[in-house]
Amino acid sequence: MTPVNPPRLFGDSPGRAVFKSCPEDFQVEEILGFEPSGEGEHCFLWVEKTGRNTNDVARHFADQLGIRKRLISHCGLKDKEAVTRQCFSIHLPGQESPTADELEAEGLRILKISRNRRKLHRGSHDGNRFAIRLRDCQCDRGAVESRWEKMISQGVPNYFGPQRFGRGGNNVRQARELLSGQLEVRDRLVRGLLISAARSYLFNLVVATRVEDGTLSTPLEGEVFGFPNNRSLVLPDNLHGDEVERVASGALELTAPLWGEGEVLSISEVRRLELEIVSQESELASDLEKLSLRQERRVIRLTPQETSLAWENEKELVLNFDLPKGTYATTVLRELFEFEA
Repeated sequence: MTPVNPPRLFGDSPGRAVFKSCPEDFQVEEILGFEPSGEGEHCFLWVEKTGRNTNDVARHFADQLGIRKRLISHCGLKDKEAVTRQCFSIHLPGQESPTADELEAEGLRILKISRNRRKLHRGSHDGNRFAIRLRDCQCDRGAVESRWEKMISQGVPNYFGPQRFGRGGNNVRQARELLSGQLEVRDRLVRGLLISAARSYLFNLVVATRVEDGTLSTPLEGEVFGFPNNRSLVLPDNLHGDEVERVASGALELTAPLWGEGEVLSISEVRRLELEIVSQESELASDLEKLSLRQERRVIRLTPQETSLAWENEKELVLNFDLPKGTYATTVLRELFEFEA
């Protein structure tokens, strides 16, 4: 077991399948969670992109409009090798909104143009809606359907997905070199990605341990609880006494640390457990603390919502589900199939 390839909650996956054989097999739609006001300084673009990454689209918009890229915002990065729909905001005070013809390009369609009083910020959306087609499924259909029902009712470990760590975990290796001074990285974006990979690695290590010891959804003494959307925490000194029941119902979740300086927010048994686990990577944790990153938390269980499973034929399966922002469809899929990205 490694944090890059951590243990599954329900044991070996019940089958194999081909994943992302073409962009249309992986469709993602941002759930913004609000409607633009229809007026204001910010032009909102509802965009469908295929085979393009989010930053390249933002750069294309800036080039087409002759403005600085920093005037363009979005809620988060979406996969390149996929069909994705997401919102961009462009700060255009006193200016008319551009037309779709001005901005469309190969692999890029403008579905809707509106205005809003405020710009988009990273993470200001509610979540993402996925439609995923798996091909050449080698499995027992009954076993897959049974596993899917378990995943819906019991959730899955909220691991950071393999894309966070790079091919073969290379981002973690580079993060170690960066933090120890062996590697110089001047690009702020790349530097941020490597540091995030290191924090994610330690988080996965804690979650993997709780999967292995059977406490992914079993509260221990000293837990920090969080809500499924990961927006707020319930600290140990602010409990109401019904947390065990709320975890069982999915209204609350357990959390694990995103490592930084200062004391972990858990206490008692959970703090001892987390410190013992992270001590396995004491040098990496110490290097992260030196960056003055604050201790944060993230929920450790992920439960797909608005789900459906449909066999298109004997070998093709279509899955639909919603996930909160900052979580990974691949984390869900790996409980169901071994697959090739």
